[in-house]
Amino acid sequence: MKATIGERERLMKVNPKILAGVILSLLLLSLNLIVYTVDTTEYAVVTQFGNPVNIVLEPGLKFKLPDPIQSVQRFDNRIQVYKAQPLELLTNDKKSVTVDYYGTWRITDPLLYMKTVKDKVGAEARLLDVFSSSLGIELGQYNLDELINVDANKLKLTAMMQNTAEKSKEKAKEYGLEVIDAQIKVLNFPEANKKSVFARMKAEREQMAKQYRSEGSEEATKIKADAEKEQKILLSEAYKQAQKVKGEGDAEAIKTYAQAFQKDPKFYEFIRALETYEKTIDDKTTLVLPSNSEILKYLGNSTSGG
Repeated sequence: MKATIGERERLMKVNPKILAGVILSLLLLSLNLIVYTVDTTEYAVVTQFGNPVNIVLEPGLKFKLPDPIQSVQRFDNRIQVYKAQPLELLTNDKKSVTVDYYGTWRITDPLLYMKTVKDKVGAEARLLDVFSSSLGIELGQYNLDELINVDANKLKLTAMMQNTAEKSKEKAKEYGLEVIDAQIKVLNFPEANKKSVFARMKAEREQMAKQYRSEGSEEATKIKADAEKEQKILLSEAYKQAQKVKGEGDAEAIKTYAQAFQKDPKFYEFIRALETYEKTIDDKTTLVLPSNSEILKYLGNSTSGG
């Protein structure tokens, strides 16, 4: 069946709602080609046929020409952590150590970053050179005992890493990067050297212990000698004091005897004779003396008197 003239006219009429929807869709599609947003966590670089024409550092709604005339490249502006494989380096005293470290960085110049390293993979390849060369130079200026020591006053590890971060910061500027910090996670010895290092450390500790024991023995001998000297001094003083007291006692006794002798000479003579008997005669003593001996005077008198 052929459509009537009225039906043809109705078909040719366009529904206004449908037309408005089509126009709105076309507008949204056009806007999507020329409008873009930049987040607070990123920078944007607008390129025209591959050449940068605009750098966007602030977040918000932005405009550009539609693709493929202009396109947008986005770069993370937040602080990022670079983790590298451990490095084997030499200290100033030629000790081989393994350094496991990390660094923190961020993009400061997105245009220079895009031209030199292009993306995060390229950035980390450059950071490997930056950190490893700076760390190698700095570590080579310190002896091992300045990096590993139980005495905190002798450690210079913090100063070394601060200098490493400063050197890395200067080198990273060439790539539009800012190095914020560099820190060591683990400082160790290579596996091939561990046994010899530990053996040397053990020998050094044993030598130190031997030295401490020797110093302790020397100090003990000194203390003992001082004590013996002090003992002799004290004994000498005591003996001197005792002799003085004894002398004073003997003098007092002589004085007493003299006074007693002056008062009663015969009684004093009798007492002295008794003392002589006590010192010379006991139950095992045999004396052969003449009868007129002075020592037998009181014994004779006692016998005759009995």
